[in-house]
Amino acid sequence: MAEHSGKDVLSSDVEIKGSIKFQKELLIDGKVEGEIHSDGALTIGENADIRGEIKTKSITVFGKVQGNITVGERCELKSRCTLQGDLKAARLVIEEGATFVGKSEVTSGKATGSNSRPELVRNDESPAPVKAAFGARA
Repeated sequence: MAEHSGKDVLSSDVEIKGSIKFQKELLIDGKVEGEIHSDGALTIGENADIRGEIKTKSITVFGKVQGNITVGERCELKSRCTLQGDLKAARLVIEEGATFVGKSEVTSGKATGSNSRPELVRNDESPAPVKAAFGARA
């Protein structure tokens, strides 16, 4: 059998009820109702509507997800995505314009001791000045 090395795609006209398991890379652009489990990289496309729990190595969300996400490495919430559910990841990137309703927990993916801190990734090109809260004067 020939080795398949490309990204697998579930296009926008696909609807699945049940659980999905995959190994390498998967792009979902359709509707899924159920669990998604993988040790690979998952991309939720712009047309996707996912309802269920997701556990994967890394994820990039462009579409809609209703359910909890647990990621071993990196989670990216793109500017027009919607996530309703709790999120747990080692690294988290949230673009401006993303909608996220839930709790997030950024954990250290490496067991390096009690002094390890979560990594914060910021994509700001020009940091805005910090304004004082509650009308305090500087």
